[in-house]
Amino acid sequence: MSEDRSPSPGAQGGGSASEGPPEREPDARFTFANERTFLAWNRTALALVIGGLAVGQLLPPFSGLPWGRHLLAVPLIVFGAVLSIGSFVEWGRNQRMLRRGEPLPRSPLPRILSITIAAVAVAAAVLVLLSEALD
Repeated sequence: MSEDRSPSPGAQGGGSASEGPPEREPDARFTFANERTFLAWNRTALALVIGGLAVGQLLPPFSGLPWGRHLLAVPLIVFGAVLSIGSFVEWGRNQRMLRRGEPLPRSPLPRILSITIAAVAVAAAVLVLLSEALD
């Protein structure tokens, strides 16, 4: 005869409301999906770092604007590092939510990434136009 080994509602480690819901191992598919998302964010972060290094080292200097390459490269490199750390924090938060059976919160990373890339693109366009005007 099999027994139900699930704990009773009051036997969840003290029952304090501050502890949150009990954690259970989520379906492996959700854990793997969370991990794939984390890895995708890290690929994006790595691409930003490499792109920033390429801009800083391989792009010819802008005419009359010797600091132009750095203006584009440094934000890409720094944001790549920030995105990598942010994706790790988000992965951990999502994993905790999955274990608790709670809905996942919206990620701020897509919005931040879009704004950063748009800002770098605008800066690049301004640098190109300024460089042409100074020639």
